[in-house]
Amino acid sequence: MSKINNNFPMHKSILSLFFPAGLLDYFDIVDYQTESTNKELFNKDLTIFLEEKKIIPEEYKDFQIKACGFMESRDIDDFPIRDMLVKLNIKRRRWEVVVDGKSQKISRDWNLVIEGTRMSEDYSAFLKEISRY
Repeated sequence: MSKINNNFPMHKSILSLFFPAGLLDYFDIVDYQTESTNKELFNKDLTIFLEEKKIIPEEYKDFQIKACGFMESRDIDDFPIRDMLVKLNIKRRRWEVVVDGKSQKISRDWNLVIEGTRMSEDYSAFLKEISRY
């Protein structure tokens, strides 16, 4: 695996060209991995590892809330890049929030993000996919 250098500003600008618009507003690229394949059309698999940023969900901004780890990661197939099949390995953040004196575990409601933003069709499809789990 190769670690991503998130301190290099142009790095994010270039990488954002390969993802649905808005994806890097909510996720950090933390790693990537390439593997050779025996497939006829695509001779490599590229997996890009993304973690949800530690940004408090808007609907809980007025509550007592803290980040408490991540949910199990999930792979989503994305569009091929050059000679590589691409998978996005997504880790969504889990939060602990106190509502009416009771602590509960929550995650970001991606349906609210979909409704509240103007986005490309592929970004909307991506958000719908991660909302399924």
